[in-house]
Amino acid sequence: MGGTTNYTDYIKHFILVHGACHGAWCWYKIKPLLESSGHKVTVLDLAASGTNLKKIEDVDTFSQYSEPLLEVMESLPPNEKVVLVGHSLGGLNIALAMEKFPTKVAVGVFLTAFVPDTQHKPSYVIEKCVEGIPASDFSDTTFSQCGNKTSMLFGPNFLSTKVYQHCSSEDFELIKCLIRPSSLFIEDLSQEKNFSKEGYGSISRAFVVCTEDLTISLEYQRLMIQNSGINDVMEINGADHMAMLCKPQELSDCLQQIAAKYK
Repeated sequence: MGGTTNYTDYIKHFILVHGACHGAWCWYKIKPLLESSGHKVTVLDLAASGTNLKKIEDVDTFSQYSEPLLEVMESLPPNEKVVLVGHSLGGLNIALAMEKFPTKVAVGVFLTAFVPDTQHKPSYVIEKCVEGIPASDFSDTTFSQCGNKTSMLFGPNFLSTKVYQHCSSEDFELIKCLIRPSSLFIEDLSQEKNFSKEGYGSISRAFVVCTEDLTISLEYQRLMIQNSGINDVMEINGADHMAMLCKPQELSDCLQQIAAKYK
C-alpha cells in the first residue's frame, strides 16, 4: 500500500476579514460550517468596526484601520500559514497583510473583493470601480469629511437594493442594528507605495465571483481578475454581495476547495 495520509494537511486556519461598515459578526454562518469540518477559524473586527472600541474619527490611515488583522498575523507561530479571506474592501486589508507577512500566507482569497495589482497605487482598484457608478446608485448612503478622509455610512435603501437583495429579512435587520460608519481610505491609499511583487505579488490568489452582486458588479469582478493575475476563480451563482449570508454553504464549499490546493 502507499504511504499513510496525513490528515492534518487538510486542516486549515482561515482568517476572515469583513468589508466596510460591517464586522466579524457577518461571518456568523460561515464560521461554524468551516469549524464543523475541523478547520480553525479566526474572525476579527477591524478598527472602528463591529465591537472594536475605536471610532472612525480616530482612525486616520488604512494601516491603522488594519491593525487588528496585522496583530493577528504578527501573533501566528513562525511555521503556520493561513488562508486569508477578504470580502469587499477587506480585499485590500488582506493584501496589506500579504505584503507584510508573505511567509505566513498560503493563499489570499478575494470574495467579490477589491484586488489590487503591483502596477498602480493601492487606491486605484477602488477609484476605477467608483468612477463607473452613477451617484444616484448610492441613494441614501451618506458621505462626510472626517479629518483627512471621507467617511461613509450605507443607508437602508442602498443596503436592501444593492447589497442584501437576496439575503433574509433577519439578516437585513441585523445589519441595520450593527452597521457602523467606515471609510474607503482613498485619500490615504493614493499616497501609499504600490504593493510589491516580492511581497503581495509573490503569494497565490483566488477569487470567488458572486454573479448577482450589485455593489461590485460582475463585469468589474471579471476585470479585476484579468488585471491582477488571479490563480483560481470560483463562482457562486445567484449570490449578491453578501455571499456569506445568502449562500453560506456554497461559500464554505468554495473556501475549502480553494484552501485544499495550497500549503
